[in-house]
Amino acid sequence: MLPLFNTKPQMLTLALESVENQIYPFWELCICDDASSDLVTRRVLDAYLENNSSSGRVRFLRRETNGHISQASNDALSMASGDYVLLLDHDDELAPHALLRLVQAINREPQLDLIYSDEDMLDEIEGNCAPFFKPDWSPVLLWSQNYVGHLICVRRSLLCEIGGLRLGMEGSQDYDLLLRIGSKTDKIAHIPEVLYHWRRHQDSVAGRPDAKPYAHDAGKRAIGDALRAKYGEQFVRVDDGPYLFVYEARFTIPSQCKASIIIPTRDKVEILSACVDSIINKSIWQNFEIIIIDNNSEEDATLAYLDDIQTGDSRIQVIQAQCSFNWSRLNNMGASFATGDVLIFLNNDTEVISPDWLERLMEFALLPDVGCIGPLLLYPDDTIQHAGVVVGMGGWADHVFKGQPPIHRGGPFVSSVLSRNVLAVTGACVAIEHRKYQNLGGFDESFEICGSDVELGLRAYRAGLHNAYLATVRLYHHEEKPDQRTFGK
Repeated sequence: MLPLFNTKPQMLTLALESVENQIYPFWELCICDDASSDLVTRRVLDAYLENNSSSGRVRFLRRETNGHISQASNDALSMASGDYVLLLDHDDELAPHALLRLVQAINREPQLDLIYSDEDMLDEIEGNCAPFFKPDWSPVLLWSQNYVGHLICVRRSLLCEIGGLRLGMEGSQDYDLLLRIGSKTDKIAHIPEVLYHWRRHQDSVAGRPDAKPYAHDAGKRAIGDALRAKYGEQFVRVDDGPYLFVYEARFTIPSQCKASIIIPTRDKVEILSACVDSIINKSIWQNFEIIIIDNNSEEDATLAYLDDIQTGDSRIQVIQAQCSFNWSRLNNMGASFATGDVLIFLNNDTEVISPDWLERLMEFALLPDVGCIGPLLLYPDDTIQHAGVVVGMGGWADHVFKGQPPIHRGGPFVSSVLSRNVLAVTGACVAIEHRKYQNLGGFDESFEICGSDVELGLRAYRAGLHNAYLATVRLYHHEEKPDQRTFGK
């Protein structure tokens, strides 16, 4: 599907050639000219149509009045006869093997409804540049940013079923489409290859993000509509994020909702007291309980502190765990005493930064399809300690972005300061709804020191729950930092 309007002739020619140059031969091109007034554009297009009049695979419609991109795309859709449709902007290009890779993916998984790929940019001076290598389907990331962008390939019957592209969402019509498709199907695949070249020039969002200021607001409306349809009254609003085209979805929390914060500890009272003090003094949400699991503390200062804090604050209780160290067993023991709606398992060497940390963790944990939630954890020097766990990394599982500054980047990978879906989060701070934790059976105690946080995340995922890293929540983790600072290690 190629909607166009007053396209620069050279760019239009290159876009058309990129379709003609496809390795896979079985395609049709559905062009809708949205009443172009530029005579040169019309001549280039007319010449192309004349040269391809006998091919039988180019379909064309010229609108009498300008209807904008959503209407023009829908008009192109009305001409399509293929099982799948691909969206191509009039000034962009497809990689020669784009259609081949799409067909190969469909042959492997015939049930697919949506397929997207990685992309790069085309620049007059730099040529191919700024590649963006995307994660697999991530609804939570899509609530923060349209990370999918291009290439988008959709099952035609599904696209027709949802009414095509929505009028009035110009500037973020593709974003709105992705959100609506995501609410209809989970049969979605990501092809980890650069199959689309997004042209960067002064009139495009690729070249100048503020070129279409209305697009940010349209994206905000699209997220709100999608989440309202999905979660009903649990959805509250979409806030503007700290950057253009970045958003923050917010959800409701029942006023009586209670958090149970479970902290295993042994001696080193100065570490524990800093953690507890930060919870009590910085948290806006005050309906919480702190369950400290004391695993054989011996130091007099620690024992005195534990006696004092549970006497001075009724929300704090200390449970004695006179057993050998087993991180999973200690946390399961703490959970057995919990009375809250949401459990937050917390290392004793953490410290709250975000005053609204409890609200944000709980509002996501209470969503019906969400499992484990983990925040952004920082080393004391404000570099990243945890921004989600990648399974398979380092041979088993590891923290991505470790040692990197928490700053927003447009590529080549997803930004570390945007919330996204992950397979697991670190047990140093993990939130999960109490009933989901019970249904899953808690932490696997065969993992005595480490690994049960990842295993719980995988079990939640297999149970149909989505785990998420929540970048809007920040805590310090006073873990010793590795000497070698490399990406993903």
